[in-house]
Amino acid sequence: MAILINLPTLGAERITFSFAPFGEFYLSADALEVFAKQGKIDSEFAFYAKFANPQQLALLRSLLQQHFQISPVMISQFTYSPLGEEIIRQLGELVETEGNQNGFYALRSALILAATNPEGMTVLDVLHRFPSQSLKLNLNKGLTLAKNFSNRLKQQKAAVSGIKKQAATATAVTVGFSQRPDLRQLGPLNWQKITLSLNDASRSRQFVSDIYLPQAATNKLIPLVVISHGAFSDRTTFAYLAQHLASYGFATAVLEHPGISRQRFQQYFAGLAPPPETRESINQPLDVKYLLDELERRQKSDPMLSQLALQRVGVIGQSAGGYTALALAGATINFEQLSQACQNSHEIWNLPLLVQCKTTELLPGTYSLQDKRIKAVIAVNPLISSLLGQSGLSQIQAPVMLIAGGNDFIAPADTEQIRPFTWLKTADKYLVMMEQGTHLSTLGDISNYNFGTISSALIGPSPENARIYLSALSVAFMQTYIANQAEYRPYLSTAYAKFISQPSLNLDIIQSLAIAK
Repeated sequence: MAILINLPTLGAERITFSFAPFGEFYLSADALEVFAKQGKIDSEFAFYAKFANPQQLALLRSLLQQHFQISPVMISQFTYSPLGEEIIRQLGELVETEGNQNGFYALRSALILAATNPEGMTVLDVLHRFPSQSLKLNLNKGLTLAKNFSNRLKQQKAAVSGIKKQAATATAVTVGFSQRPDLRQLGPLNWQKITLSLNDASRSRQFVSDIYLPQAATNKLIPLVVISHGAFSDRTTFAYLAQHLASYGFATAVLEHPGISRQRFQQYFAGLAPPPETRESINQPLDVKYLLDELERRQKSDPMLSQLALQRVGVIGQSAGGYTALALAGATINFEQLSQACQNSHEIWNLPLLVQCKTTELLPGTYSLQDKRIKAVIAVNPLISSLLGQSGLSQIQAPVMLIAGGNDFIAPADTEQIRPFTWLKTADKYLVMMEQGTHLSTLGDISNYNFGTISSALIGPSPENARIYLSALSVAFMQTYIANQAEYRPYLSTAYAKFISQPSLNLDIIQSLAIAK
């Protein structure tokens, strides 16, 4: 099937939807634009509209009307990056030129030009700027993509449902949490923040770290937790979590990875810096190791740091930071498995795998990323299924908590946390499921990310509850495994998850799971 749309001379004169074996069908631009602007379905568009229900038509019109505030420089920078090029190349398999060629170059040009619209880029703007006499949409590939995406959604939903059912049938434990300290609330201690400027000359790497120090009169060593952020974040993203932990007596170091920080991405999208390097998957764990080394050096002369317990450290990381936490705990990159997965995958738009495949650009080898000072880790929304794999994750012996979001499409729960959870061999492991959570649910300064009108879909419901869950569970986990306070272990249970869970963001915790291979 094929649809043709007459467009201005600068763009495609028609759009063709090709659908073997039925051939090609056409639709004028006027019909599509009238539908977008006025909601009217003329006789020409009626042929296609009859195959959609009212909800689908409303969604199509909403999409055609949507303005995306993205600068042409940002589009240019992204589409010229290795990852961006691969995404546009795969999209070009669906959007072809009139000669049935991959629409890669035409799409990149159209996207950049369409982004010059001061009111924000629209789908129709892209069509108008498509530099070909006709634009052909390959419905066979499109339907395959839609089918694959639908199957992934079903698999994810089934996996999340399985976690919920297992948690519901778990043996009930009678714990009077209402009579215990409420870990959702700030603890009794105040804190002081200091900022360290760090310079790892061996890597020509400069970065900073905020240290939140609890203010308490004690002769005991103060346990330390390090927080590692994900891409397009910085040390302010999890400041709320650092403050929460500090109020319970943990010194908390929130470092800023310069290669994936928000500032670096902003510079990159503005054309002022190259794209993030593949070596970041090595540099991020090394940032944490260097920070701990520097703290050990400075505590000999700095009274404020002298009480830090640096031989029993916890790490919390989100997204790329989640991988960092697991690597520091002993997980190893499986280059052979990763290479095979990347070579054998022919699925269009498998974004989680595309992101992980960037690590194949590193020279295969054994990288010394584990740090024996790390005794427990929490990984939130990590992308690890192919990057670390079963052989890599099984190396971890320290306690691990994996936190997943049921609506996370960047690091899907079923492939990136649920199945990897079954590969962990450590005796102390926890899988936390925020049923309606997304990849961004736990971020603390989400209003500064400028995601515009699509922010609600990206963030998901009740991010404030997601942050509360992460804060409470982090205190319980680190008290149990870093501070050796066994009385906090009951909080790491299905019973506690049920106690604090809210309907808008259901929370479950399990400690074991069997998945058929």
